[in-house]
Amino acid sequence: MDENEFFREAPLRICGNLEIEEGMFSTLQFLRKKMPVDRIFLQFVDAGLNAMRIVAMATPKEATKDELLTPLSSKALQEIMDLINEYKYYQQKKPNFIWLFKDNPKENSAIREIFELHKMQVTSLMVIPLKATGKVLGGGSLVLATEGERKFNQKHADLISLLKEPFVIAMSNVLRYRDVIRLKELLADDNRYLHGELRRLSGDEIVGANFGLRDVMCKVQQVAALDSPVLLLGETGVGKDVIANTIHYSSSRSNGPFVSVNCGAIPDTLIDSELFGHEKGAFTGALSQKRGRFERADKGTIFLDEIGELPLQAQVRLLNVLQSKEIERVGGVKTIPLDIRIIAATNRNLEEMLRLNQFREDLWFRLNVFPIWIPPLRDRMADVPALVQHFISLKARELKLPDIPKLSPGAIVPLMEYHWPGNVRELENIIERALILNPTGPLSFEHMNLGQLKKPLESQGESKETDNLDEANSRHIRQILLKTKGKVNGPDGAAALLGINPSTLRNRMKKLGIDYGTKSKS
Repeated sequence: MDENEFFREAPLRICGNLEIEEGMFSTLQFLRKKMPVDRIFLQFVDAGLNAMRIVAMATPKEATKDELLTPLSSKALQEIMDLINEYKYYQQKKPNFIWLFKDNPKENSAIREIFELHKMQVTSLMVIPLKATGKVLGGGSLVLATEGERKFNQKHADLISLLKEPFVIAMSNVLRYRDVIRLKELLADDNRYLHGELRRLSGDEIVGANFGLRDVMCKVQQVAALDSPVLLLGETGVGKDVIANTIHYSSSRSNGPFVSVNCGAIPDTLIDSELFGHEKGAFTGALSQKRGRFERADKGTIFLDEIGELPLQAQVRLLNVLQSKEIERVGGVKTIPLDIRIIAATNRNLEEMLRLNQFREDLWFRLNVFPIWIPPLRDRMADVPALVQHFISLKARELKLPDIPKLSPGAIVPLMEYHWPGNVRELENIIERALILNPTGPLSFEHMNLGQLKKPLESQGESKETDNLDEANSRHIRQILLKTKGKVNGPDGAAALLGINPSTLRNRMKKLGIDYGTKSKS
């Protein structure tokens, strides 16, 4: 085989595999037909660790990509630097310069330390510096080694020098791949950190889990471990997004993505592109391929907030996705399978929308597998003190206050008397406003004019106070029935608002002499 044929054949083996160790093994098998070589490896000087790093090695029996690290003495490092400077001098006169160690290569401290650490029995050695863009590639080199003295000669050196450029490419790819892996690990670490922050900010521990949201959290625990769709119902600002986060991070999908979509915030013309993605050139302005929200949620959870705002045509396409768990990007023909969990939420009465033909019945059946009603803040006023303390701590950190302000005596009273039409979100805003106005404390909410907006809970029913427990229960149940227009069952029924079973509520109403059904409206 002449040099031209050798040069054509060897680079195909060096660069013909995606894995560097496989390319090294194939190259070694080829070289053994031309010269007495028992081992080849790629290495470079890791200056930050004062060490030599072997990135890939091949022997006649196996190939490895072990990232072997050899700590070097100061003497060995100095000898390597001397060799690199020597190479820079000689390569101007002889571009294909190779170090050919014919006699006792272990006289070199670096070679001795590397081979002794890895228990390599070597007496003949060739070291080929790898040059890129006029520089030695990070102290990188290709090493050919074998047992026995004077096994390599100048003819072998001249032949192997033909392969310097392919090995430079191979080494460069290895180093770039290492950088990609390092950046990927950093990204994964950042992602884990941000997930942790998201859980902390959105309520890793749900405030009110043991009081007003006790029944909600019980249902969350029941369904979190499953992949069943969940439908969150409740007024704006009650914390449906927090409950969705809790379901995701309590499930087996917690390490996967959690993708939130506000269906009411996407223009009709962009819904398909946002949800399902598009191919390059699918429409005017589609300059590149784009992954949709469903595709990004693969192996995780997608949270479809304000699902009641989706137009009917988009509901049809969403139904197809929920049924098949497959999507096609806009302008594409490839079917993309999905492994996702669906959590939807709305503040609208979907049953009423069904009667008005504003929401598809088949989509409703797909989503309404496990409904969870989240009560408004006015129906769980016992949670207000804990929420106030939670938001004071949270907002103090966000506003970078040096200390967490304290509450003034009696500050909680006007908050307990207010009916909170904006629910938890309104309370959060009130706390932030108080901290902005008085960052050092003590905090008081009298200046918030909550009294002007006050709407007593008993305004729609009897206001007469009583010490009798049955009378108090009767009055409260009648108030809830007025609110639900006599409806007992369902997520917006009286039983759900009271947090008890509908049968239990009917028995209690019968005992208290309260009519239910249409009679209770009168």
